[in-house]
Amino acid sequence: MIHRRVPLPASLVLTAVSALTLSSCGAGDGSGGNGEPAPAPTAGTPSASRTAPEASRTDRPQLSLPADLSYVFDWPRTGDKEKDAVLVDSEQSIRAVDLAIVNQDSLDPAYLHYYQGEAAAGTEKFIQNYVDEEATITGNYRFYAPRLAVREDGTASFTYCEDQGRAYVKYLRDNKIRKTEVTAESYVEYHTSLKKNSDGVWKVQGVASKSGSAACQP
Repeated sequence: MIHRRVPLPASLVLTAVSALTLSSCGAGDGSGGNGEPAPAPTAGTPSASRTAPEASRTDRPQLSLPADLSYVFDWPRTGDKEKDAVLVDSEQSIRAVDLAIVNQDSLDPAYLHYYQGEAAAGTEKFIQNYVDEEATITGNYRFYAPRLAVREDGTASFTYCEDQGRAYVKYLRDNKIRKTEVTAESYVEYHTSLKKNSDGVWKVQGVASKSGSAACQP
């Protein structure tokens, strides 16, 4: 599954990957013959801010991230109410995981607001790797190339890319930043499955990721 975030030291990379490789979206989602979600419309403007977007409901967590983390979500709003709700909650879910890493809390309630089932369990293990290493994240993240399909049964599949080329691990014990070179592995593709709950929140149920994806190379 997901995640993301720049790699920890080599000794933890396999642990993090296995913990976060959850079930990806399958075929038969009403998107296309190859099982891939349909491309999202390109109308609108990208979201670029370290401040969480205004949520469609007031009961969502308020996310406040440190100034050394910034985001560009280059997935324009579509004008479709449900699709745009998926995009907003996906942005929030990404920030919420990062906030848990910053807070060094693998059970941070903010990300649990957006994840459930296998996705929540895998993300908890992923965050715990950072806690165990007394490590956090810093830098700039860009998300792009969205493909989104929303179904009538209240489920959705969302595929997107992440550019981790300017994002780094920071160790808390000495505030040292572990900078790495930009390679093909800096570009990651994610396939997420989501389901809308009774409160209207699009919760992540599964995520699959692929570092070095050809679809995400610049």
